Amino acid sequence: MKKILLFATAIIAFVCGTCLFSCKSQTAEEVSATDDNSQFVTITDVVPDVILEIRYYGTYNFVGTRIDGYEEPTALLTRQAADSLRAVNDDVKALGYRLKIYDAYRPQQGVDHFVRWAADIPDTLMKTYFYPDLDKSVLFEQEYIYEKSGHTRGSTVDLTLFDMTTEKEVDMGGTFDWFGPESHPDFCGNPETGEYTGDNSKSPVGRSITAEQFANRMVLRQAMLRHGFKAIDSEWWHFTLKDEPFPDTYFTFPVKQL
Repeated sequence: MKKILLFATAIIAFVCGTCLFSCKSQTAEEVSATDDNSQFVTITDVVPDVILEIRYYGTYNFVGTRIDGYEEPTALLTRQAADSLRAVNDDVKALGYRLKIYDAYRPQQGVDHFVRWAADIPDTLMKTYFYPDLDKSVLFEQEYIYEKSGHTRGSTVDLTLFDMTTEKEVDMGGTFDWFGPESHPDFCGNPETGEYTGDNSKSPVGRSITAEQFANRMVLRQAMLRHGFKAIDSEWWHFTLKDEPFPDTYFTFPVKQL
């Protein structure tokens, strides 16, 4: 009888643990999915000055292949987010910059592609470029890969600055989609005050960024915050509209010109 009880306990624990991994995203906020794109716009129709480098349409990304759901190299956002981005662009143009976009709306099938890739531990094709300091097995544990993404709600954008004088990307001290603390807005400085501290103690291998690189990150951050976007604490390039119109909806239509 004791053996039966132990066996039953083990089965329950296994089932609960499995559900924790596969179902943790199924909260009340994540119950709606739709392929309705009627409230979305092509960003370049609203902000003609932006530069697009849609990484997930090409192969230079952390997976190394085109991502599911990216059918054309364009960028989409909700109308509200695109209007706010236009105001950001006007701000940075006055400083001699343009916005350069890596990703905006991301269909759920793209997120599912990331999850499948992260579970395929031997596939480390792009490790050298995007996660050289990490073992791929920790990507779920350290929350680099999620089963849901704010991008899929349509009001999140990944972007950087382009310098109109040098005609080059502004040096942010690290590449888009770098998996590591070097991508955090507070790496080597305080994003709340804009103060550069040089503190690189969070880098596992002693990487660092300069005062100028930190300041460049702050130019982008402050422009985005001024116009209704909010930042996250893990990626200097990632911003979501504070008052996003679809906080509970995950869209499924593909990325292509509307």
